Amino acid sequence: MSEGKLTWLITGCSSGFGLALARPAQANGHNVIATSRNPSRTPELVEKFTKKGGEWIRLDQDEQDCGRVIEDIEARGLAIDVLVNSAGIGMTGPAECFTEEEVHQVMETNFFGPYRLMRAAAPHMRKRRSGMIVNFSSGSGMEAVQSLGVYGASKAALDGITKTLHKEMQDFNVRVLLLYLGAFNTPMVTRTGAVCKSIDPDYEGTTTEKLFTALSTGNFAVPGDHVKATQAIYDVVMGKGIGEGHEKEMILPLGRDMAARIKESRDRLDHMVEVFGEICNNVNVDEAPKAT
Repeated sequence: MSEGKLTWLITGCSSGFGLALARPAQANGHNVIATSRNPSRTPELVEKFTKKGGEWIRLDQDEQDCGRVIEDIEARGLAIDVLVNSAGIGMTGPAECFTEEEVHQVMETNFFGPYRLMRAAAPHMRKRRSGMIVNFSSGSGMEAVQSLGVYGASKAALDGITKTLHKEMQDFNVRVLLLYLGAFNTPMVTRTGAVCKSIDPDYEGTTTEKLFTALSTGNFAVPGDHVKATQAIYDVVMGKGIGEGHEKEMILPLGRDMAARIKESRDRLDHMVEVFGEICNNVNVDEAPKAT
């Protein structure tokens, strides 16, 4: 990946990590195809990007045929070397408060959309025996966080399919990378939606209520610098800097709060084994008696 000019397709480029990653990729001479749900909302950004030789196209990953974008690009003779699934949405609220429509909305954008693009890109990369897919996830996909149940579930689903594809594509020299991110200073901090239903007074004073209020108002500490994180992502994709020699890695964690989430998850798993490890190993089918 570190050699030559690559073609990147990046989702969610109107702001945040998508835009932050498109910039260094373009600055380093790569062919970048930026995408957003509605390019007409950011005309100055699109113009500035395209004047530097980039391409900006509409891509709404909630649409069931969004994978057609990849087919159209490949049909033009452009081989997509790097697919970056950066676009996503956040929504907060106690798990019991989500409507069916809200659950579908979060799952469409955070799981089904990226999966559709992965499913379209993987056959082309497999046949070429080269390429890379990068998926953005969150610490709440690894470890449960109160008031982020549905968001965490959407990311956990993305985590599972990403890890599986990583293993399946290894035989074809295609890299698949999962990013576990903590909280970073992107517009998503202030764009986390709240469930429509009012939460029950029973939650007053609970951790769930406190986190719901903080997340829905954007009033919480944001320790991560997304520009620094973006440079780390770019280096790992290109196999340079911190990424040199680590091309086969499956997961890249980023953020001080992400490190704390990893410890929480490890401690929980260690505790589980300590409590139930013996019974875990003693519920097997008995061995058949040996013939005499």
